[in-house]
Amino acid sequence: MRKGLAGLTSRGRAFLAAGITAIVCAVVIGQPSLTRVGVLLVVLPLLTALLVGRSRYQLSLVRSVAPQLVVAGQPAQVTLDLANEGRTPTGLLLLEDHVPFVLGTRPRFVLDGLRHGVHRSVDYQVRSDIRGRFDIGPMSVRVSDPFGLVELGRAFQGKVAVTVTPRTVPLPAIPLSGVWTGSGDNRPRAFASGSAEDVTVREYRRGDDLRRVHWRSSARVGELMVRREEQPWQSRATVFVDNRVLAHRGQGIASSLETAVSIAASIALHLTQRGFTVRLVTAEGEDPNTAWHDRNSAQNAGPLLEALAVIEPIQRAHLATDWLGEHGHNSLLVCVLGALNDHDQAVLRRMRLHDSNPMAIALDVNAWGRTSQSEDPTGDSAAWLSALGWRAVTGRPNDQLAPLWQELGRRASTGGGLNVETFPGVRPFADFGGQP
Repeated sequence: MRKGLAGLTSRGRAFLAAGITAIVCAVVIGQPSLTRVGVLLVVLPLLTALLVGRSRYQLSLVRSVAPQLVVAGQPAQVTLDLANEGRTPTGLLLLEDHVPFVLGTRPRFVLDGLRHGVHRSVDYQVRSDIRGRFDIGPMSVRVSDPFGLVELGRAFQGKVAVTVTPRTVPLPAIPLSGVWTGSGDNRPRAFASGSAEDVTVREYRRGDDLRRVHWRSSARVGELMVRREEQPWQSRATVFVDNRVLAHRGQGIASSLETAVSIAASIALHLTQRGFTVRLVTAEGEDPNTAWHDRNSAQNAGPLLEALAVIEPIQRAHLATDWLGEHGHNSLLVCVLGALNDHDQAVLRRMRLHDSNPMAIALDVNAWGRTSQSEDPTGDSAAWLSALGWRAVTGRPNDQLAPLWQELGRRASTGGGLNVETFPGVRPFADFGGQP
């Protein structure tokens, strides 16, 4: 009863007030008929509150989102399946689902009462121009009586996540050095089979599976040798994104960091389509969710896009180097860089040893900021990188990624930055949200 009284609506309270007033007036002026009206007005909300408060509704909710991985700017469909699993029929249902502000306004629905075993489904769309992972829920349900006198709230605490990935653009095929291409269309392939001389072996270590012992090599060198778990000709690629706050300019989706993330997403997607197994590395180091393993195999860019969707700017002065440990010269390295400092030059020299001919897109981050003076102590980053042996080009807000990528394919080990003019049929950085 107390719960029902707490759920009285404005209409229910008005009925109570009107009934009490009618009873008092009837007593004062001596009108028995008015007393009956007052009693009716008082009893109706009290009886409704008693019945609604004692009802035991058993509602179930199943919320689904399709797709759960959606590109920024594209809609996702949310479906709510509500069912009454109890014996008591419900009154009018008022639904309100809680969604983050970036996904749109909170959807509200009104459903007629549900009898036992009845299912009702409603759906709505969410859309975000900002990448990230967002939780949808919980959902609030308010049960009302047919007269609208009492309204009780219920809440479903379950949530479902939707991941909004960065925008990407298709990239043209270019020659990729540092890996075995092995076919006419430059599609890299894993080392599969060959002669005994083709097998890559190493010394036996305690705990190695004896089934991996390569007996011919063992006989030749006079000690046990085993096949390596990972062959050097595997088509691997590392995509590096500098996500330090001090390396970027601008705010929100119009910042150079957002442009860098979108560029990295386009490159990662392109490389997986070319047959590479790709991992993601940021200024903090290797992302464990995109390490080289079976789940992040070629043709599966899902883990990469999810990791790129949640990249955040970090307060870090220097680039991490622990990921450079044991993978020198066996994978393609593509970097998307912001402003560089003197310490970064030493790190990039080490990264240069990671690949025989690494590639980089160095963003002119001051073009995203409000200052006209360069704050990059290395000056033209692309020119400096090219002099060091990188294939490097400069990216600015109005440049287009496809021509930049093509220029990286044409670059020799020397050359300066590039400011690419507008080409028809390709998308500028502004389409990523990178326009200052």
